[in-house]
Amino acid sequence: MQLSMYQASIPLFVRMLENMSAILDKAATHAEAKKIDQSIFINARLAPDMYPLSRQIQIATDMVKGCAARLAGIAVPSYEDNETSFAQLQARIAKTTTFLRSISAEQIDGSEEKPITLSSHSRELGFLGQAYLLHFVYPNFYFHLTTAYAILRHNGVELGKLDFVGAY
Repeated sequence: MQLSMYQASIPLFVRMLENMSAILDKAATHAEAKKIDQSIFINARLAPDMYPLSRQIQIATDMVKGCAARLAGIAVPSYEDNETSFAQLQARIAKTTTFLRSISAEQIDGSEEKPITLSSHSRELGFLGQAYLLHFVYPNFYFHLTTAYAILRHNGVELGKLDFVGAY
């Protein structure tokens, strides 16, 4: 059986965002139990030249909502990137998963050869749909989710591998 573009995208994105939501729940509980202002976590970075936790979540959600919209041939939803609390990051994840669930398999399947053009700061990037998903979206999505996990783990939130990958 062949794996469709829908099967390789939307369910995976939703699962990983739900896992990140559960991780953020643990972080909020940890912050409350330890009497740590949650802004410490929201603004934490692994290195001075890396983005903070809030931006990692913003980019991860932007990556998948953009992917779903582009593959489906619809407008990419725009978010403000102004989250400053765990509750606001949770709302962003929820908004993203709601959007992802609104996309049907019929909208995405068959997009393997669909031309996708992205404008970056200094150039345009061109892909075909499958290469865009596998070689651009996946690595970026996982990088930002992993970095968010690592920021929280580094700052004392008790997390393990199963928190990231989820239950089977």
